[in-house]
Amino acid sequence: MAEVTMDCVAARSSIDRQAPKTPGFRRVDQTFVSHGIRCGAWLYLPEGVAQPPVVVMAHGFGGQRWMRLPAYAERFVQRGMAVFVFDYRGFNDSEGRPRNYINPSRHVADWAAAVAHVRSLPMVDGRRMALWGTSFSAGHVMVVAARDPGIAAIVLQVPFTDGVATAMNYSLAFQLQCIYHGLRDLWAAAFGDRRHHVRIAGTPGGAFGMMSTPDAMDGMMRVTGISDEKEYQQHNFCPADIAFALTFYRPVRHAKKIACPALVIGAEKDSLFPPDGPRKAAARMPRATYLSLPMTHFEPYVGEPFEKLVVQMGDFLQTHLKTL
Repeated sequence: MAEVTMDCVAARSSIDRQAPKTPGFRRVDQTFVSHGIRCGAWLYLPEGVAQPPVVVMAHGFGGQRWMRLPAYAERFVQRGMAVFVFDYRGFNDSEGRPRNYINPSRHVADWAAAVAHVRSLPMVDGRRMALWGTSFSAGHVMVVAARDPGIAAIVLQVPFTDGVATAMNYSLAFQLQCIYHGLRDLWAAAFGDRRHHVRIAGTPGGAFGMMSTPDAMDGMMRVTGISDEKEYQQHNFCPADIAFALTFYRPVRHAKKIACPALVIGAEKDSLFPPDGPRKAAARMPRATYLSLPMTHFEPYVGEPFEKLVVQMGDFLQTHLKTL
């Protein structure tokens, strides 16, 4: 296995950082503080709407906010909703180390800090707030919504729901590799100043990656919009101790406490997570609407599945945030 040793601050070109020039809304650079660390964000504001309702969004496993999330944000803001899209500590232009550190409790804390920040903004109506999560971040949304009765609605796209069930979905050989790399990272963190990194996405039979299903690498490339695999590798790394935290992270345990309306979207051909996980989570939520499509885990972000789902998400959000 070729060890990933990158310890850089992942960043995109200045083109990605420029605010879009689409009429009808504007995008404002924002920062907020989570546990003393400054995090980067964008705030999308619709023109001509005073104190609009707001949707808070963040990416999934190892994702950064420029990775396809603007496509969702632009659709929602065009329907009269403000959208706050943020990066976790250690990702993209957010401060903090280790870089690309995937940790459920840390991410959930960043979500709570982002929600508190958005509620303090005078230009949006923080009382009408929805949370939108995808894949791993959809699990975080479940946890935050269960703890925060002020959330008006949530959208969960192909959510991670149960680490135990997910681990059992993989081979013993893969699990042993996870343990090996996780232990190396714990040792590196305890006795050195560098982490042991693994790839976020890999390929079956290739260098180890936390997501190594047949569609993972191609799926992440499509989500990022990067066509050159070598270019993608500068973003494709994380400290390996997520292998342990992932197994014991079970957002589904919070489902019964989610009081707000929820739109849960499942992928019937999901090879990354158990396909029935979203349905089981939705069944535990008092006010959930469950929708599934014959798609893989990475298909909702682009093409026809995106076009279909983003409309249904927008309808759901408008209904429950009472947007004009």
